Amino acid sequence: MQLNESVTVADIAAGSLAAVRVFERLGIDYCCGGKRPLADVCRQKGLDVEAVQFELDSAAKAPGASPRDWNTAPLRDLAAHIVATHHEYLRREFQPLSERLAKVYRVYNERYGETLTGLPETFDGLRSELETHMSKEERILFPAIVAAESAAAAGAPLPPSPFGTVANPIRMMEAEHESAGQALAAIRAITRDFELPEYACVTYRALMNGLRELEQDLHLHIHLENNILFPRAIKLERGNSGVGSSRLPVTRASRGCV
Repeated sequence: MQLNESVTVADIAAGSLAAVRVFERLGIDYCCGGKRPLADVCRQKGLDVEAVQFELDSAAKAPGASPRDWNTAPLRDLAAHIVATHHEYLRREFQPLSERLAKVYRVYNERYGETLTGLPETFDGLRSELETHMSKEERILFPAIVAAESAAAAGAPLPPSPFGTVANPIRMMEAEHESAGQALAAIRAITRDFELPEYACVTYRALMNGLRELEQDLHLHIHLENNILFPRAIKLERGNSGVGSSRLPVTRASRGCV
């Protein structure tokens, strides 16, 4: 990859899961805050741009560094992957994390004084928002994207939409992603980068490991939507807007998504 001062972090991440792993290790935001030139981000974080570029190139050439290209896969496959991999991950992990957090917060506050202040509220808010967010995607937005793709492939008019244009619910989903990103940053700050005190028990360690894994998975989850699925869906709609698709005003049933 040639060094380009204008290429964004999101552009690089969209083309390479290997790059995502590099960004995770370096603490570079590639999802919500990824639409900034890599050179600018490196300068802000005190990283050598050419060294980071070399690491990205090396990661891309490493064995096993070429998973499925979601930039060219059918949108239905990408949406199904997000649901089966990332939505199901959250549904599987939220309750155990909540239980660990409740236990750690109760026991450690009793034994050592104020511990992880604000973490229960921040985590509960993140969980509540994401559970509603995933439901809206699965019931409304993703089916609309898949239906539009199927119609376009058949050369048929795009199906009627309850939200005018797919860009409307996408804007709301991106705003909720931004909120989730802020919650993740707050969790990292409260836990001091998932720091383990010397007296941490097994449950405390499992909680920190789980929160770190949650952050990594959610970063990739948001990246796949913000930087690949959503831009491709908007491009698909715009490219087929003249096929004769009809657009309907927002209805009561669709307001939860927009």
